[in-house]
Amino acid sequence: MAANRNLKQVRIENSSPAAPLGMVGGGGGGSSNLKGLRGLETESEAAAAMALVPSKEGGDEEQEVGFTIDIKSFLKPGEKSYTQRCRLFVGNLPTDITEEDFKRLFERYGEPSEVFINRDRGFGFIRLESRTLAEIAKAELDGTILKSRPLRIRFATHGAALTVKNLSPVVSNELLEQAFSQFGPVERAVVVVDDRGRATGKGFVEFAAKPPARKALERCSDGAFLLTTTPRPVVVEPMEQFDDEDGLPEKLMQKTQQYHKEREQPPRFAQPGTFEFEYASRWKALDEMEKQQREQVDRNIREAKEKLEAEMEAARHEHQLMLMRQDLMRRQEELRRLEELRNQELQKRKQIQMRHEEEHRRREEEMMRQREQEELRRQQEGGFKPNFMDNHSLTASEILVPQR
Repeated sequence: MAANRNLKQVRIENSSPAAPLGMVGGGGGGSSNLKGLRGLETESEAAAAMALVPSKEGGDEEQEVGFTIDIKSFLKPGEKSYTQRCRLFVGNLPTDITEEDFKRLFERYGEPSEVFINRDRGFGFIRLESRTLAEIAKAELDGTILKSRPLRIRFATHGAALTVKNLSPVVSNELLEQAFSQFGPVERAVVVVDDRGRATGKGFVEFAAKPPARKALERCSDGAFLLTTTPRPVVVEPMEQFDDEDGLPEKLMQKTQQYHKEREQPPRFAQPGTFEFEYASRWKALDEMEKQQREQVDRNIREAKEKLEAEMEAARHEHQLMLMRQDLMRRQEELRRLEELRNQELQKRKQIQMRHEEEHRRREEEMMRQREQEELRRQQEGGFKPNFMDNHSLTASEILVPQR
């Protein structure tokens, strides 16, 4: 394989039950070849791995080595497996290829979770466990001749990825993923930063499937999706897909009539006073005008954003004052209501007390009347008895006194 002709092969055993994994190993040159170990993140890690590889002693014959790396070691910390970032497009396939033959091409890179072949159009898709394994498979197999046809391998377009703009500087990868997880499973969420690690206000979210991505796009377009306290909604758009790694190699150029016409002249600088220089200068002037207009538009947008932020801050303060006034009025109304309830309660207690006092007075009056009646009755009973005796004695004397 042309991409790896300067690298010697290293046999890596897969500790899982799947078939053994063969992988390209370190180079025999300087530190620049250590980056050939695509599964290792830094040059020092690659160098440490290469220290385990015995060097060749004499001759050009390749020799197999026997250190073992688990496939799981190709997963970065926190990286999810079998995501759409691990999905490869394989073009220029033979029309008679079978699914078993297609899988056999990638068996050295672990067990795939998705295999699709379109034999009529000669392409297919395969999804591997990690991005690193997919990168290794792509580097090793791209351009490989299969039945007199060179394979064309690239990463498949992520159809469930969204671009998120207007992000606050306090939004992190984790917050971005948490916010968009309400629409469906998120494979990856990244806030884009500049070369100094400062947030650019942009990011992207990669969903596991297209339906939640469409749902997020529709909901955020129809409503105002806020990620922080500031009422600054995010702007969600379908992510534009670019290939900034492989680009457009010469072997993939279509050799049309326009291609041959444009390639008649080699790269050069236009000479002053010539036809080429005149129109090249006009093109440069047009590009400069476009640059100035874009800069002016950017300034206008920046000034409009600053003005909106100032208005928003003033409106926030006014809104907070209004909320405070409303809260004060609510508290005053609550106090007034409580005072009325307190007065009503006091009135009820006073009425109850008056009723109790009235009942007590009535009971006392009733008791006094009863005592008076009892006393009167006793007096009446006590006065009637002496009178009866007197009358009786008089009658007796009258009886005893003789008549003359």
